[in-house]
Amino acid sequence: MAVRTKTQRALVVFPAIAMVVSLGCVSASQAQNNNAPTAKKTTTTLKRKTTSTTKAPKGAGVQSALTVLGAIKIEKERPQGYKRDLFKHWTDDDGDSCNTREEVLIAESRTPAQVDAYGCKVVAGDWFSDYDGVLHTDPSDLDIDHFVPLKEAWDSGAWAWSPSQRQRFANDLSDPRALIAVTAGANRSKGDKDPSNWLPRRNEALCTYVTSWVAVKSRWKLSMDQSEWGRVKNILTNNCPSVTIAPWGTAAAAASSPVPVDSVAPSTPSSSSPSIAPPAGELRAVKPHARCKGAEVGQRGQSDGVTYECVNRKKDGTPAAPGYNYWQPVQ
Repeated sequence: MAVRTKTQRALVVFPAIAMVVSLGCVSASQAQNNNAPTAKKTTTTLKRKTTSTTKAPKGAGVQSALTVLGAIKIEKERPQGYKRDLFKHWTDDDGDSCNTREEVLIAESRTPAQVDAYGCKVVAGDWFSDYDGVLHTDPSDLDIDHFVPLKEAWDSGAWAWSPSQRQRFANDLSDPRALIAVTAGANRSKGDKDPSNWLPRRNEALCTYVTSWVAVKSRWKLSMDQSEWGRVKNILTNNCPSVTIAPWGTAAAAASSPVPVDSVAPSTPSSSSPSIAPPAGELRAVKPHARCKGAEVGQRGQSDGVTYECVNRKKDGTPAAPGYNYWQPVQ
């Protein structure tokens, strides 16, 4: 048998080693490729704007008003240092040329609001003031009420906020409970009072008012003083024991006794329109403040023992816009 030299043995061994090393590198490379994350396809989608609804979805965190109230801190107010200009408003935060006041008027008009074509200025619409039950077609008759007044917010904790946070509060369009269009006189009567000192005169608005007050205070983590908290608790317990509060941004602060709006264009009153009166001593049932037809102007009806008349005028006696006829209580 021939004896191999060292050189010959090396020539046989080295290729074998090289093959093993090569196979090891290939295996390692394949393992790395198998473990490497796979690139995912990405798509860009536009976020859809959410719209408020009158009821929150089931399971969305709806709580009783008394439960939400129980979580609000009770402490003395801090009234020093308030100035209205510390809460910058009305602003145009979304850059659409409509400031916060105009946005609220557009959103709350029960028929499409008429807007000046040369700028975002609402010139006409159809609004129901929940505080006093008055219908309006002229936006100049309305104030946009900060549901929790700016000074009340300041005294209850906004004094510690940054300027940008106070601006967000003063122009909050994220939920319709924050800002509401109401008769200017009613808003000025309310002023900066809390529920221990002022409540809407309409009984139908009471529960909506106090629950919205609790919702705003809870959303912005504002405190209540003892008299305010106690008055709200008494009203909820005695008048609205089962009322609930939907999570912020999911529920519309609908009027407690909404005014129906006809699905067709209102008819224009005419002197030739027939007016058929009901039988003597008999008044039909009507919905307070609901729309009535031009042919019904001058007719009367009843609701809960109160007599109403179909009229085409505002509460102060001045004419309303043509076709805006409503059941108003007889004075």
